[in-house]
Amino acid sequence: MDVQTISVDFPSDILLALNESENDLKKRIQLTLAIQLYTTQKLTIGKAAQLSGLSRLAFEEELSKNKIPISNLTKDDILKDIEKLK
Repeated sequence: MDVQTISVDFPSDILLALNESENDLKKRIQLTLAIQLYTTQKLTIGKAAQLSGLSRLAFEEELSKNKIPISNLTKDDILKDIEKLK
């Protein structure tokens, strides 16, 4: 897997204010971005899990903890699928 590195500058006292290590903050940013991109349907759940650095199951658990559905299907989508299967 190819990896692209993106740097983000923070004021030096942010890590102290958050009481987090640089690595912990990086993981939290990745997870938060992955969740946001998933909820706005910019990434599939699989790609969002990949971005977060978690397995698909672990990412789904994070979504569940944050009360975010793991499926973007609407009731209408399901009804249309049922009609197609008839």
